[in-house]
Amino acid sequence: MNRIGLALVVAGCASACGSMASRDAAAPRPRAAETLDGAAIEQATGLKGAFDAAHAVFKVTAPRTDVAVLVDGRALEPFLGLTSWAGFLPGTKAPCMVMGDLVLFQDEVNPVMSAALDHGLTVTALHNHFFDDEPRVYFMHIGGEGTQDALARGVRAALDQVRHVRGGHPTPGLGSRSTGVPSKSAIPADKIDAILATKGTVKDGMYKAVFGREVGLPCGCSVGKDMGVNTWVAMGGDAEHALVDGDFLTFEGELQPVLKALRHAGIDIVAIHSHMEGEAPKALFLHYWGVGRAEDLAHGVKSALDLLGR
Repeated sequence: MNRIGLALVVAGCASACGSMASRDAAAPRPRAAETLDGAAIEQATGLKGAFDAAHAVFKVTAPRTDVAVLVDGRALEPFLGLTSWAGFLPGTKAPCMVMGDLVLFQDEVNPVMSAALDHGLTVTALHNHFFDDEPRVYFMHIGGEGTQDALARGVRAALDQVRHVRGGHPTPGLGSRSTGVPSKSAIPADKIDAILATKGTVKDGMYKAVFGREVGLPCGCSVGKDMGVNTWVAMGGDAEHALVDGDFLTFEGELQPVLKALRHAGIDIVAIHSHMEGEAPKALFLHYWGVGRAEDLAHGVKSALDLLGR
């Protein structure tokens, strides 16, 4: 082989070896199973679990056997999608991380969410999985990073709220807080404007304000307020007995603080999901509902609005 051929072979080998080394360096390091204490997780969560050695995950489960659920007129077994779970994995930035999905009924959702948030977990989605389910079933996705014990205790705190709610009312019920809200509205718009620092729209005594944001889409388009890229608040009733509902658009790092602010203000979260695909920055939307004095509700919404854009 001449010198040119030898040089090409050496260069090719160096390039391939370098590429392999780069891939090896980028690959995550194997996580050691012994960094998770399954028995301690079981004790902290109050749930039985199993270790998946191939993926270094310790997973605990809680089938919802306490309430019978019909879907499309048929009794649905927990095995077919009615089992809460949490998976624990040794972390990279923190000692441990957790992900999970909690099966909840309507009157459990917000107490469980508050417990999860107050104990250091994140809430990343809230939605339904079925049509024609009786009673209605909701699914709350949770996550978190920290110590194994803290995360396990967070999962336990969330599930303890399920037991607390069901202990008082074995049959899931619907809310009735808005029964005192008058059907003819007379929201004090000037006071709400002052609280929200905006100028809202009034119709038949109702009030609405919209706060636009902007994202880019794969089409090369930039879309904003009038294309649904917005946060909005609507109110009905009167000064003393009002309802509020709306939608918050959150970017990276905003969802958890906004959820906490609304829950601390006594406002319920009814859904967390995406509205678009491929947008930049990534947007997550949460829908909310609350009942109370109009000004109190407006202050609660404002406490969350103040967290956007930080």
